[in-house]
Amino acid sequence: MSAKQARILIFGAGVIGSMYAIKLIEAGFDVSLFAHSNRFKLLREHGLQYNEKGTVRSIQVNVIDTLENDDIYDFIFVTVRYDRSESALLALKDNQSKNIVTMTSNSIGFSSWLDIVGDRLLPAFPGFGGQIKDGVLHARFLPKFIAATAFGEINGVVTERVEDLAKLFNTAKLPYVIKKDMQAYLITHSVSDIAMLSFLHSENKVIDKKTARTRKTARKITVTLKALLRAIQKAGVTIDPPMLKMVLKLPNLILDFLFMTWLRTNMVSDMMLPDYANNANNEIVQLRNDLMKFLSQNDISSN
Repeated sequence: MSAKQARILIFGAGVIGSMYAIKLIEAGFDVSLFAHSNRFKLLREHGLQYNEKGTVRSIQVNVIDTLENDDIYDFIFVTVRYDRSESALLALKDNQSKNIVTMTSNSIGFSSWLDIVGDRLLPAFPGFGGQIKDGVLHARFLPKFIAATAFGEINGVVTERVEDLAKLFNTAKLPYVIKKDMQAYLITHSVSDIAMLSFLHSENKVIDKKTARTRKTARKITVTLKALLRAIQKAGVTIDPPMLKMVLKLPNLILDFLFMTWLRTNMVSDMMLPDYANNANNEIVQLRNDLMKFLSQNDISSN
């Protein structure tokens, strides 16, 4: 299979799925995008709309809302939130496609996913962020050393399908990195998000900007992140990306300053919009619960 011949389904038309769809369509791939309800209708009527330097542009995409079991793709990218990942994989269980790439931004483990789709599972971590406002994608790009898409086999072996996926990304000029321990990479990112996004809700309500920008909020992030990183280390998880190891060495005062600066960014202001905050909270709650289960299985406390 040459890269350009690859047939790709992106299962999920949110920020991550939409961004990969744009990049892969522009590179000339045969791409279909699975969506439902209002998102499906918008994509059918207006194409995939996105903001580019202040201008709203549109790209045509083949959008579907049903998937037959014999509708086979070379790669299916599952681009849904962590709390929706299991239901998405259940929807794909009987489809005959051989490679299911879970582009879920966080994950604690793969056991339930493997129970559903077996060795078709290829875990990954997406390289984009942003949000969709009024049907228009507003992508957020980070430096390539931070935002490269990560993927790899659960056992760390660089298989033929990993090489094929790398060729696909090269053709689309998408930065990527092949990881030997995707579970460690995903757990580390999950810990980071749990610590840095839990502040969004206080007493079951979306936090206000004034409260979010306080030293108290920054210190909560600092203490939580350090505690969780130490806990996964004790459980035998390698901290990856390695730069997060620096968090354990830096004084709390420095980390407080860094997080207070981050809490004042436009990115965080966007995160505090009710829809984003509520969706993020659902994901973080499940991540935290699954992390606690993982740590308890290893007789580790996060305190």
